Amino acid sequence: MVDYTILAERAFTLLQGHHQDEPLVLPTIWDAWSARAMVDVGFNALSIGSHPLADSLGHGDGEQMTLEQALEGISRITSAVDVPVTADLESGYDTPAPELIAGLLDAGAVGVNIEDTVHSRGSMRSPEEHAEYIWSLRQAAEAQRVHVVINARTDVFKYPGDFDDPTAEVVRRLRLCTEAGADSVYPVRLPDVGTLTSILAQITLPLNVTAHPIKGAVPEELDLSQLAELGVGRVTFGPLLQAALTDCFADFTRAWR
Repeated sequence: MVDYTILAERAFTLLQGHHQDEPLVLPTIWDAWSARAMVDVGFNALSIGSHPLADSLGHGDGEQMTLEQALEGISRITSAVDVPVTADLESGYDTPAPELIAGLLDAGAVGVNIEDTVHSRGSMRSPEEHAEYIWSLRQAAEAQRVHVVINARTDVFKYPGDFDDPTAEVVRRLRLCTEAGADSVYPVRLPDVGTLTSILAQITLPLNVTAHPIKGAVPEELDLSQLAELGVGRVTFGPLLQAALTDCFADFTRAWR
């Protein structure tokens, strides 16, 4: 049985972590083993990535695992560690906000990443539609008396040819999500530092970037001190920690083929 009082405390701790002098680094993990390993390193909060979680279950990314499978995986992870955990639930699996939030909390997570690409229809939500879903998630979380930390993601830079001014479109979407109750924002596939700097100057919430644990952050392989200097608020690894470990496994075992 999940204790919602504990969840509320962890959600508050996670939210506080977004407002400090240094970027909040949330290692992106996918099972109990990787979660415990990152806690042992000293990380005080974790993120679950849909891509590495799906890979660990033998599925592809893009909601190819079911919501039930995702929530089961999340539950195994949160049961293995005593730190706040946020989870990527892709575009929300076409699930009403109250049901999605209830499932997330029952699985023990206190944060959620939601993107604007709807996989079931192969297209992006409009800015207003995505903001409305973010608002619905916030209302559902508040009804449970847990301030679920919502990371609002946009995929505009994955499809730059679809927009006259991709950067302006990103800013528009992130601002609408801010008004809707998001706690952080996440424009994936940032093309360059200039674009990152421009977006940071036009938003008020902590901004999430993706990083490779060895090569650095997207864009341009920035290190943690550079991200802090720019004003980035949050760092996750997406599928790149798992990818880096895959490379290590190959290096470790190649001589034994």
